Amino acid sequence: MEIRILGYYGGYPADGIGTSGYLVTSNGFNLLMDAGSGTLLELEKHLDPLQLDAVLLTHYHHDHTADVGPLQYLWQLRPGDKKEPVLPIYGHTKDPLNFAALTFGTFTKGVGYAGASQLAVGPFDLTFCETEHPVPAFAVRIVERATGKVVVNTSDTRYFAGLAPFAQDADLLMADTNFLNSKPQPRWHLTGGEAGQVASDAHVKSLLLTHLPQTEDLEVLRQQAEKTAGNIPVLLASDQTTLTI
Repeated sequence: MEIRILGYYGGYPADGIGTSGYLVTSNGFNLLMDAGSGTLLELEKHLDPLQLDAVLLTHYHHDHTADVGPLQYLWQLRPGDKKEPVLPIYGHTKDPLNFAALTFGTFTKGVGYAGASQLAVGPFDLTFCETEHPVPAFAVRIVERATGKVVVNTSDTRYFAGLAPFAQDADLLMADTNFLNSKPQPRWHLTGGEAGQVASDAHVKSLLLTHLPQTEDLEVLRQQAEKTAGNIPVLLASDQTTLTI
């Protein structure tokens, strides 16, 4: 399984870098996980979007969905051979209005999930955990069926006790890490220290800090995560292009 980082900022793009978006591939299957602002342009550098097999959205905040609409238009307007005649877009059903928008004519079709859902999507088995965020949002656990390799994406969330059990023994934990430890409450994203603590409690093999802040020192963020993560390697999305799991 390979993960290509298409965008890693939270909130808004900056310095030519988009917001949350990741291309997850295995055995020729191409899954776009979140589609934040700027991620479609980055995707086009590496893969013809018409060769996507599916899209997975963790929630409907714009920094995770801004490029869904342009992707739907591309599916409608751009000539070429589509790998899937109708592109499935997986999204949760707790927001009926935004979920309904995932179906666009005969070009894309919304496929719903909820907290208890277990989905087989290509070579992956997906399970979900609702996080604590101002809108319904879901962490996702991706298991590559052929190898048993596990990637967990926290999506957007503040720290809560259910994160570590959901991420237990993952090969890679992708953690929403938008704040330094000094950020006062209330906060709806993890701090560096909290991300490291979740990784430690879950006994993951590696930790990727993503959904990063634009205006903070990211090395300080990494150091704060390393302090609580123990011996677990801590990676910054800003230093990574692709990860092979």
